[in-house]
Amino acid sequence: MELIRILVVEDDPDFQYLIQQSLAAYDDLALITCCPDGETACQAARQEVPHIVLMDLALPSDPMEGVSAARRIRLETRTKVILLTSFDDPATVIQASVEAFASAYVLKSQFPLLVPTIRETARGVIPQSHLICSDLLQRLTPAELTVFQHMLGMPVTLHSSEKTIANQQTGVLRKLGLHNKQQLRHIFSAYFPQIEA
Repeated sequence: MELIRILVVEDDPDFQYLIQQSLAAYDDLALITCCPDGETACQAARQEVPHIVLMDLALPSDPMEGVSAARRIRLETRTKVILLTSFDDPATVIQASVEAFASAYVLKSQFPLLVPTIRETARGVIPQSHLICSDLLQRLTPAELTVFQHMLGMPVTLHSSEKTIANQQTGVLRKLGLHNKQQLRHIFSAYFPQIEA
């Protein structure tokens, strides 16, 4: 049984303790470390290379710190991110997941779902991942979506000129908030396991 290595980003000591105790009950889950803020989490994720980062959205210094830290971790490592949140508004949670390139999310009010979500996310792509990916790709026009698939190496036929395709590729990257094709392949390999990062 392969250990699932987990890094926790949570500033509330009581909730941090609850997560630690919950993970300790399972032989296949290994908590590497707990971080109180996004910057420490990014450094730890680069050094420790966990399979999963549990990222609290409501970090104290900045409401967007959890999202921006999760996004950096996704861009800089092969780690998958699960957002932990006390927000109950689905639209807010999904939007945050999209901006963070997260693989999943767990509401703190549904804490018993945490361990199953960790295991399923570590193993592959879960329904939440498809939802998050679908929301990301809604930013693209049908033509851009075909170009996106081409950039990932999927078998599609492009009918536009090379210049038009190059312009569309630039548009795809801009709309998804990415800088190059390598970042695109890296991020979306978590949503499309057949794609090599």
